[in-house]
Amino acid sequence: MPMESVDEEGLPKNPDLQLVQWRFLLSADDSVGVNKNAIWDQLLEAIKENDMAPFYESVCAETGWTVDPDLLAQLKSANEKKLVSLEEAIEDSEKNFGETEQKEALQAKAEYLCRAGHKEAAESAFRATFEKTVGLGYRMDLVFYLIRLGLFYMDHDLITRNIQKAKLLVEEGGDWDRRNRLKTYEGLYAMSIRDFGRAATCFFDTMATFTSTELMDYQTFVKYACFCCLVALDRSDVKSKIIEGADILEVLHGYPELREFVLSLYNCQYDKFFRTLIWLEQEFLKDRYLAAHTRYYIRQMRVKAYTQLLESYRSLSLSHMAATFGVSVQFIDRELSQFISAGRLHCKIDKVGGVVVTMRPDSKNFQYQSTIKQGDLLLNRVQKLSRVIHT
Repeated sequence: MPMESVDEEGLPKNPDLQLVQWRFLLSADDSVGVNKNAIWDQLLEAIKENDMAPFYESVCAETGWTVDPDLLAQLKSANEKKLVSLEEAIEDSEKNFGETEQKEALQAKAEYLCRAGHKEAAESAFRATFEKTVGLGYRMDLVFYLIRLGLFYMDHDLITRNIQKAKLLVEEGGDWDRRNRLKTYEGLYAMSIRDFGRAATCFFDTMATFTSTELMDYQTFVKYACFCCLVALDRSDVKSKIIEGADILEVLHGYPELREFVLSLYNCQYDKFFRTLIWLEQEFLKDRYLAAHTRYYIRQMRVKAYTQLLESYRSLSLSHMAATFGVSVQFIDRELSQFISAGRLHCKIDKVGGVVVTMRPDSKNFQYQSTIKQGDLLLNRVQKLSRVIHT
C-alpha cells in the first residue's frame, strides 16, 4: 500500500503495539486480574500470523512460557523464505527499474522485518529506504515507523533521535496531518517517561484531530489525555480543557469510571475521588506505559486533592478533613505529616487542638530560603576545594 494513501485511516499497525501490551500483561502480577491464558492465545496467534520468530523467543524467555521447538523452526523457516524473496525483488528492481521501484522494494523488506520482530535489521532497512526516499511526507512516514519500532521495544535512544528527526522534517514543510501525528507520538513518549506536563500539551493540541490509530484507539487516547491533564494542569485549565471539552465529554459519557475520576476531583467530592483511586491504580498497573509511575501518580493526585481542599480554609479540624475524604483521622494525620515534612503541603498540624492550619506560601520568603540554601551549598564546595588545595 502506498504510504501516503493511509493518512485518513491512520498508518499501518506495524509493529502492532497491542502485542507488547499483551506481553506486558503476561509478566504482570496476578493481582491485576487478567486472563493470562486468553492473552497468551491471542498473542500466539499474532506471532504465527506475522512469522515473529525473534519476538516469540523473547516473550517465552520473559514470561516463562515454554518454547515450542517445532513452531520456532517453522517461524524461522518462514522468515528465511520471505527474506530471500524480498532480496530477489530488491535485486530485480536495481537491475530493471527506477528509483521509485527500488524504494518500494526496500520498504517492503523493512516493513516485513519490522512486523516479524527483527529490530536491528528493521532499523537498518528503514534507514536504507529513507536514503532512497525523496518526498518529505514519505520520509516522515518512515521516521514514524522508527518511532513505533522504538515504542515497541521501549528503546529510548531510537525514539528520541527519531522524534527530533521528525521535528526537523516538519520544519522543512511537513503537512498538517503529520504535524499533528508527531505531537501524538511525542505525547505518548512523554507520558511514558513521566513528563505529564508535556504529554498533556501534546495530547490536548491533537484532541480534535486525532488520527494516530496505529498507536492507540481514541478512547485510550482520551483516557491518557485526562490522566496527564489532571496531574499537570491547574483547576481552571482542567475546566476549560477537559470539563468543557466536547470531544472529551463524549468519550466520558461512555466511560463512567474515568468520568467519575475526572469530575469527582473537580467537583470537590473528595470521598468519591479517593474511591476512584482504587480503579486508577488497576488501570495504571495494567498499562505498559503507566505501570512504573503508579505510586508516583497516585501520590501526586492525593497531594492535589489535599491542596485543593486546604486552599479554601485558614484552618479545619482533622476529623472534618478525614470525613471529607472518607478515611480515618489516623490516616489523614499520618498522610499530611508525610507530605508536610516533604515540603509538598503548606500547612501544619496542631496535635493538641486536632486542627490543620494552612500557611500561604510567600514567594519572596521562598526565594530568600532558596538563595540561602544555594549559598550554603556553594560555601561547602569552596571549603572542600580549599582543603584539597592545602593538603
